[in-house]
This record gives sequence, C-alpha cells and structure tokens, in this order.
Amino acid sequence: MHIMKNTPLTTFRRCTGSLLIVILVVAFTACTNSNTAILQAKIDSLNQQLAQTYKPGLGEFMSGIQVHHAKLYFAGKNQNWKLADFEMGEIKEAVDDIKKYCADRPEVKSLSILYPALDSVNNAIKAKSLHGFETSFLFLTNSCNSCHKNTNHEFNVIKVPDTPPFNNQDFKAK
Repeated sequence: MHIMKNTPLTTFRRCTGSLLIVILVVAFTACTNSNTAILQAKIDSLNQQLAQTYKPGLGEFMSGIQVHHAKLYFAGKNQNWKLADFEMGEIKEAVDDIKKYCADRPEVKSLSILYPALDSVNNAIKAKSLHGFETSFLFLTNSCNSCHKNTNHEFNVIKVPDTPPFNNQDFKAK
C-alpha cells in the first residue's frame, strides 16, 4: 500500500479537484437557473398572448345555432335527410363549443334542456320520418325557448322559420 505524503503538490491537486467540482456545480446551477428564467419568460409571454386571443362569445355561438336551426327545418321539410343530418351535426358541434369556450357562463348549465329534443330530431332524421321530424323540430324549438326562459333570456323567442335563412341554398334533396 502506497501512502501519499501531504506535500504542497498533493494538497494543490486535492484542492484543485474540489475547486473544479465546486466551479462546475455553480456553473451548472447558474445555467439551469438562467434557462429556467428564459423558459418561464417564454411561458409567461405565450400565456399573455393566449389570454388576448379572440374567443367567440355565447351570443355568437347562439347566432350560429339559430342559422343551423332554420336550415335544419327547411332540410327536414324537404326530406333532405343528408342535409338535415349535417345541420344537426353543426348544432351539436356548436353546443359542444359553448361548453368548451363559454364554460364560465352560468347559462351553460341549462344546455341539458336541449338534449332530449336534439335526440328526438336526430331519431326522426335517421328514420326519415317527415311527421316525426315536424313534431321533434317543434319540441326542439320549444326547448330553445325553455332554455332562454331558464337563463333569463325569455325576450329571445325562437320560432319555426317562415322563410329560409339564405336565398342561395336549395334545400330539396338531390
């Protein structure tokens, strides 16, 4: 076994090795803290941008649903079941978007009023039943108004449309 003497050179080597480890730890910690600060600044900037990004309001979604409600009616009345099914999909998508983007609105809790009526219309479309469609569409329209009353928007009354929402769309089945 070889015993090393405590010479100035061996002491220097031990101190230098220890000092090198300390320097590396400090340097690594400084880099990590610097990288963490940079990443946090980027996260904060992205969060600020996201907070300022346009987000549709409940009224915009409801206006879209109203258009699809009218288009659904004329598709069903003309027994254009493919278009009626498409419009039902658009309404359901808008309802899902309301739950996603307007979750902070108290009105969202009342959306479940629509679900039985939406299911009824959907079943009539799948059965290709004009009579079933007319009955279930009236149920849907009344459910919209029940939801409006439940959310203190009773002044917004939805009705079965008289005329198509667009004059440039043919609602007859092809």
